[in-house]
Amino acid sequence: MQNTVNSPVQFTGVGLHSGKPVRMTVHPALPDHGIVFRRTDVTDVDALIPARFDAVNQSPLCTRLENAAGTAISTVEHIMAALAGCGVHNALIDVDSLEVPILDGSSAQFVRGLLTAGLRAQGQAVQAIEILKPVEVRKDDAWARLTPADELRIDFHIDFDEAAIGVQEKQLQMANGAFVRELSDCRTFCMRSDVEWMQKNGLALGGVPGENAVVFDGAIVESGKGGLRHADEPVRHKMLDALGDLALAGAPLLAHYTGHRAGHGITNDLLHALFADPSNYRIVTCDSAMMARLPGVGVHLDEIPAVA
Repeated sequence: MQNTVNSPVQFTGVGLHSGKPVRMTVHPALPDHGIVFRRTDVTDVDALIPARFDAVNQSPLCTRLENAAGTAISTVEHIMAALAGCGVHNALIDVDSLEVPILDGSSAQFVRGLLTAGLRAQGQAVQAIEILKPVEVRKDDAWARLTPADELRIDFHIDFDEAAIGVQEKQLQMANGAFVRELSDCRTFCMRSDVEWMQKNGLALGGVPGENAVVFDGAIVESGKGGLRHADEPVRHKMLDALGDLALAGAPLLAHYTGHRAGHGITNDLLHALFADPSNYRIVTCDSAMMARLPGVGVHLDEIPAVA
């Protein structure tokens, strides 16, 4: 069955790029509602923004959604990953600013809030998107691919000049709480040169190295008390982002996603390519065996890493 949250869940913090304070509340929603954001600070035009791939207004630094009236919400990837990873299919998310709060730069606090509130099973079956043939997009030296699978699997490969990152790769089956245990605590990251450029251009104004982002400068790592949460935290965060961006398909995917140096834009292009050809996929009603292979089934609070 589809799930929503038992009761409203509130998060407060600042926007990573705006630096502005923000309050966000995840509310229960009816079956088949999907995930929808509502800008509570917008009153003169349509404030509802569907969390769907075709509402993405691509930005190189985050995932930004925008409705037909021009109302937008930015940096949605971490809360979308948390919702997908916890198996929340329906929610209305109120946000009183232009950006989702960054919190610690990962999805862990979102996961803790959702699981603490608990989930409510709803009387409607989950519809999943089954990939029927390979779909791939490329841009320069980056690419992403979806291939048929009977579960959601994410493989990712990154290659950075910074000595503290270098080449990293990881493969993960996303069932049985894998997202919560393996990826949810992995923080967003960037290079010191990127921070300087962004802040000169009025971006990353809410970023604090070690508190809500990891900053790399050659072999130097600014990651706060305790250092990196995983030796390969950067590639794990890329996988977290990918799950959040794939959740914008509007339903769980039965697919094998592979990303090579892929970012938000590549994954969004991949979903556009997927849905451009109806022969690429089919909609299936999930039975209990299918559900057991999707993210979010059977997750528990005690699976959240201790850093959260």
